[in-house]
Amino acid sequence: MTPFAWDEPRTLKDAVACLDPEDSSVRPIAGGTALMLMMKTGVFAPSRLVSLARIEPQYSQIRVDASGALKIGAMASLSALEQSADVAKHFPVITRTLLTLSNVRVRNVARVGGALAHGDPHMDLPPLLAALGAKALVVGRDGSREVAVQNLYLGYYETVLAKDELIAEITVPPLTGARAAYMKCTSRSADDWPALGLAVRWDVGPASAIRNPCVIVSAATEKVTRLPETEKVLDGSNGDETTARRAGDAAVAEVAFLSDAHGSGAYKKELLRVYLARAIRQARGAVAP
Repeated sequence: MTPFAWDEPRTLKDAVACLDPEDSSVRPIAGGTALMLMMKTGVFAPSRLVSLARIEPQYSQIRVDASGALKIGAMASLSALEQSADVAKHFPVITRTLLTLSNVRVRNVARVGGALAHGDPHMDLPPLLAALGAKALVVGRDGSREVAVQNLYLGYYETVLAKDELIAEITVPPLTGARAAYMKCTSRSADDWPALGLAVRWDVGPASAIRNPCVIVSAATEKVTRLPETEKVLDGSNGDETTARRAGDAAVAEVAFLSDAHGSGAYKKELLRVYLARAIRQARGAVAP
């Protein structure tokens, strides 16, 4: 690795001030699990890294507020999210997802904000949080703004974040009886990068009908992608096998599949058909708090 400068600001405001809106070689570092790999392989050579390790402890907290919304500080580790009793009680789909998200060593170091800001479509948390309707509080020199997680991504490793903006907190709205599931297919070990990541969420209407569905796909695509035509097929149905097959047809018709080391586009196309049906079955059987 080439030499670089290192800053350790003590506040989020100071961390933002250390960033350079015109210089992409100045980068924030949270857990660094992905960034360090990029540096070791020569993909990225920073001139300066701004460590977020010493900013205010409030940005590492995880809590459920009075409304039932989940508040996740961007510097909370994936292990802390996995082990949170509040998350397990109110958002069990998040806890289940984290069990096979990479491995324990990575989860102990990686941070939630970094997992969202990195922009890698193979990450597990972005599609799940997008399906759950989560929003990220983004802080920059000119103030703060809220960005829906599903709108964070522009393309492969591309996000809407400016070079001098940081994710401070993520808010996940209460499930309030909604059904949700996340499923992935890995081509090697269970904790490998997925060839397909798929998240679904819907409200439950009369006679257990699916209302306001949200279907998010990743890994098979260049970014976290919502599937509105697939959602139209599911909306108002009971999620039976016939509907699941129709939804699978709609899904493969509206996705631009990405071939990579984890699978060809044709392979991922068939994965989407199979795993969408499985995710629908899993969500139908999952009773949310």
